[in-house]
Amino acid sequence: MELLEKCFKLKQNNTTVKTELMAGLTTFMTMAYILIVNPNVLGATGMDSGAILTATAVAAAIGTFCMAFFSNYPFALAPGMGLNAYFAYTVVGQYGYDWKVALGAVFVEGIIFILLSLINVREMIFNAIPKNMKAATSVGIGLFIAFIGMQNAGIIVDSATLVALGDVKSVPVALALIGTIITMIFVIKKIKGALLWGILATYILGILCQLTGLYVVNPEVGAYSLIPSGIISAPPSLEPIAMKMDFSFFFSFDFAVIVFAFLFVDLFDTLGTLIGVSSKAGFLDKEGKLPRIKGALFADAVGTTVGAMLGTSTVTTFVESASGVADGGRTGLTSFTAGILFLVALIFTPIISVIPSFATAPALIVVGLFMIENVTNIEFADYTEGFPAFITILMMVVAYSISEGLVFGTISYVLLKLFTRRAKELNPVIIIIAILFFLKLILG
Repeated sequence: MELLEKCFKLKQNNTTVKTELMAGLTTFMTMAYILIVNPNVLGATGMDSGAILTATAVAAAIGTFCMAFFSNYPFALAPGMGLNAYFAYTVVGQYGYDWKVALGAVFVEGIIFILLSLINVREMIFNAIPKNMKAATSVGIGLFIAFIGMQNAGIIVDSATLVALGDVKSVPVALALIGTIITMIFVIKKIKGALLWGILATYILGILCQLTGLYVVNPEVGAYSLIPSGIISAPPSLEPIAMKMDFSFFFSFDFAVIVFAFLFVDLFDTLGTLIGVSSKAGFLDKEGKLPRIKGALFADAVGTTVGAMLGTSTVTTFVESASGVADGGRTGLTSFTAGILFLVALIFTPIISVIPSFATAPALIVVGLFMIENVTNIEFADYTEGFPAFITILMMVVAYSISEGLVFGTISYVLLKLFTRRAKELNPVIIIIAILFFLKLILG
């Protein structure tokens, strides 16, 4: 206990070992889907899916350990959604590059991020984002993560109107809705680990439904068995994909474009996540800055670099970290716990792989509620502050991207300040960022 106190300063952060361990478990449970999804996405490139599973878990653990010890924040990392899709479907699928070239681009991105973190460029960008937009980022991420939860559970589905209500009479959707109410009851009753218990309660209800025939197993429609086929299994070998980066296109313009795309999305997804989750946790100081941010940014840079070496796409700070923060996580012990669980998961994949998305969806939806509370900190009365905050929130959800929300919010912020003769309120860094964002939009 003394060692944990010395490493993570639990008393100073008004937390306990039990709270941190529960928060770490909750964070892991809401992120565990990446162990299943990432191999499916990257497997489309011809990479070995079993090896990707191992690479995903090990890269997530290493990145998360770095976060725990470099910054002492309760944020967890893993190969990011969206970035893995760009890797598989654009760089390999659309551009026609071999997956080894894509891994080379991810590795170069990681090295660049390490350098940018060391010279404080990323920290400078974080600090340049206005306070109101930082609060808006938290709100936007809250809505975004709740939307993801609803999609994962089938509560919201694709339709001719882009989105529509799913079949609430189907067992998975009904269980997700019931699980959300159960989770909220736990929250209202102030039960420690409320989100985790909500996940487990929903999962147990699902097992009961399968045993009684209400939940029908049909893999063709994505209804997999909720009962594990075993307990432990040996993790697949990394040999087919580890250290397979290809730099033969290093000096080509296309390679530079690919690296920039990885850089851009990862940079602003990570900054957005750090802003949003830190705002909710109360980590930001009076000036809106995040203490020890250098360690946090360095962690995902190292995670990305090591991840490429292991054989997976860009490693980034996960927005699902908000679930552990909402469960009381305040130090690196939360992230350390999540990292350990990623490694443990390698031998318990038969169990982890059967926890369905409808069981984790309630936690994501409730986290959305927690994070939207920051909307009261936004100065909507001043439209030069209120509109950029509003558009940041809106675009994160409708564009399905944290980084795009920051793009539109930042550009509108700078333009409104300039054309209402309030340019003195702008700092040079935010102007440069807005120009780069604008170029990104028009150049694609």
